[in-house]
Amino acid sequence: MNLQSLIQARMETKGPVRVGLIGAGKFGSMFLNQVPTTNGLEVTAIADLSIERAKTACKNVGWSDEQIAATSVIEDGSELCARDDVDVVIEATGNPAAGIAHALAAFDHGKHIIMVNVEADVLAGPALAKRAISAGVVYSMAYGDQPALVAEMVDWARSAGFKITAAGKGTKYLPEYHHVTPDNVWSHYGISEDEAKAANMNPQMFNSFLDGTKSAIEMAAIANACGLSVPDNGLKFPPCGVDDLANVLRPAAAGGILQRPGLVEVISSIERDGRPVFRDLRWGVYVVFEAPNDYAASCFQQYGLSTDTTGRYASMYKPFHLIGLELGISVLNAALRGEPTGVSKSFRGDAVAIAKQDLVKGARLDGEGGYTVWGKACPAQKSIEMGALPIGLAHNVLLNKNITAGDTITFADVDIDETSLAVKIRREAETMV
Repeated sequence: MNLQSLIQARMETKGPVRVGLIGAGKFGSMFLNQVPTTNGLEVTAIADLSIERAKTACKNVGWSDEQIAATSVIEDGSELCARDDVDVVIEATGNPAAGIAHALAAFDHGKHIIMVNVEADVLAGPALAKRAISAGVVYSMAYGDQPALVAEMVDWARSAGFKITAAGKGTKYLPEYHHVTPDNVWSHYGISEDEAKAANMNPQMFNSFLDGTKSAIEMAAIANACGLSVPDNGLKFPPCGVDDLANVLRPAAAGGILQRPGLVEVISSIERDGRPVFRDLRWGVYVVFEAPNDYAASCFQQYGLSTDTTGRYASMYKPFHLIGLELGISVLNAALRGEPTGVSKSFRGDAVAIAKQDLVKGARLDGEGGYTVWGKACPAQKSIEMGALPIGLAHNVLLNKNITAGDTITFADVDIDETSLAVKIRREAETMV
């Protein structure tokens, strides 16, 4: 709660924190929008595969021609990591292999890195975090995105003496969404294909939000950062509003849906018949926690906390997340406090590739949000025992056998390059279960 004081001290001694941004997409653009109004932050360099796109992003968020001209815009993210005028790197490409490569480059050059790229974090986050410690730098989740916000709430609850029962986020979910492809995604968002094209919206990216993949990735990230567990058979996505969090997300023995306490879970903003959930949490995050004794439970009631029917389980939630608009919090924490806003500590959760349809030998997988696979949350131990293929490696790889719709794809089912950097770091992470 003293970032402003730390910023003032920094400005009086070293000047602003210098940031290099890799990936000028939506998340990056939202961060760029906040930079001119955030005291103590300066973007010195931007890396994007399209220099023109990066400059256009700056212009679209209101940067002046002078600001754009004063910022180096390059194509190579690894080159950005090596620059002397960058203190903190933001990795916002969304590409798992690129994210891992950029993280290692940042470590090599003594840079803190904020990993917006949750896909890379779930693929190999614990191994990257371990390497960051060895390099003496901060490796951090991105504040504003759901995993970091949930990690903050979990930390608050535990630090106050409560035991976490469940933690997660809300989303729009129906079981049939697992089979949606980029061809029919826009009807589920209530917009036309022409409207999506005019807004430069990527159908595969938006489909990953809908088909359950992004939820699986984010819940695995939360499990790895907070020492929580993924449900044995994957997320249940129960319909639930904010007033029912503590009733629904309590152990089955107490009347809820959880196999046991300490799980991540995503709640749906729509009922299974399509009706909207009352007071849904589609854009927000939550924690459910248990009173340690009768006195604490009585205090829950006295102070109006939303509880279950027994009064023992209570919930707190944040109705919105502002992704890139809040990202500066991570940058400042890394540079001024030397602390992450959430970090993968162990490998407890994974997101594995599930066939969306019957696939034939020789088919090429197209990864997150595509036509061939969706990502399912899975306990990391179970994933490794199965030899399951992580969704982060299910990009541009060929099947060496036929796969039935709904089956988990394994490493043995594809031609994988074990010498690639992403696979090597993934194998490091697997030793950290």
